[in-house]
Amino acid sequence: MLAGPLSVSSSSRRNLVGLTSYSAETSAYDVTALESPSHVAEEKVGVLLLNLGGPETLNDVQPFLFNLFADPDIIRLPRLFRFLQRPLAKLISVLRAPKSKEGYAAIGGGSPLRKITDDQALAIKMALEAKGISSNVYVGMRYWYPFTEEAVQQIKKDRITRLVVLPLYPQFSISTTGSSIRVLEQIFREDAYLSRLPVSIINSWYQRQGYIKSMADLIEKELQSFSEPKEVMIFFSAHGVPVSYVVDAGDPYRDQMEECIFLIMQELKARGISNEHILAYQSRVGPVQWLKPYTDEVLVELGQRGVRSLLAVPVSFVSEHIETLEEIDMEYKELALESGVKNWARVPALGVTPSFITDLADAVIDALPSATAMCAPASTSEEDVDHDPVRYFIKIFFGSILAFILFLSPKMVMAFRNHVI
Repeated sequence: MLAGPLSVSSSSRRNLVGLTSYSAETSAYDVTALESPSHVAEEKVGVLLLNLGGPETLNDVQPFLFNLFADPDIIRLPRLFRFLQRPLAKLISVLRAPKSKEGYAAIGGGSPLRKITDDQALAIKMALEAKGISSNVYVGMRYWYPFTEEAVQQIKKDRITRLVVLPLYPQFSISTTGSSIRVLEQIFREDAYLSRLPVSIINSWYQRQGYIKSMADLIEKELQSFSEPKEVMIFFSAHGVPVSYVVDAGDPYRDQMEECIFLIMQELKARGISNEHILAYQSRVGPVQWLKPYTDEVLVELGQRGVRSLLAVPVSFVSEHIETLEEIDMEYKELALESGVKNWARVPALGVTPSFITDLADAVIDALPSATAMCAPASTSEEDVDHDPVRYFIKIFFGSILAFILFLSPKMVMAFRNHVI
């Protein structure tokens, strides 16, 4: 059910929506020019932080899940079945809601992601001000409030004249940064003001020294909580994506994740820390192959191998949420201890760590010069309009029959029972 969404070739990864894509090597922003009297009068810098979002109460869980699974970058259906996107999202969200509610109840009744992201936004604004850049920092969530669309409307209302889009995902994936950028593309193309707004998108920033050193700082500090720090295995757990995203759609996520781990370990080795380490992927869902190795399976294997001390590092998350607070801290910790691991600790998410926030502010400043307007006109794709009513009826009719057969097949029933419910 989960399959590769939009294709990302090597040439298109750096400019996914016609907006300027920022590289870490971009030259520093001319702060002097920004501070000149004539420039200050006309320049209004905006920073848009993009994140997943999360239900703030248990009543929000089912509609949040619906928004998640209604995203064609999360569940990609063949063209014949695309009219089933929302009904399928409704079905999955209803089936998954009870289990998900249990998870959110275990961490206090809702996700802390919005508050943490708001705190990060304020911290970045203050860091930019300390560097001489006055800015408005906005938060746009993909699947819950405040939605990306709301943030963009506020950007327009505030008459921002230069915008930096900063996804709070260190590594790029079609299903995270790519999905949010797709929404931005649609909004910008349909609005005359926004289509002319100079925008720079920071597609990924896992390779920035500030991020790498901040992660190494947290790992180094947490290792000291063990009685034998040198004996601890560093266990990097990243959010997974379906294999088809990487193999069929060209998602660079796996390559970027592996490079990220290499850079962090390189920094640790420079500090004299040469612990053994491993990378695994968590949070898989649905009856498809996800990136391996799987976190739960690796934990069992490590316990069987006699590994007694583990330091979990949530490398793809910069904020605490259900995947860290419940999945890692509760489910995976329990599994590790049951499998023979004796000593367990977890590196906290970066949150508002000063060195991390400072580096994000620097990334924004570096990206400002590359901002350019997006002028691509809105277009109507073939899939949006079907002028032949007979053809449309035939597609709906046979698509419904095939969908009915598909949903009642033993394989699909078993898949839902094992992976969705």
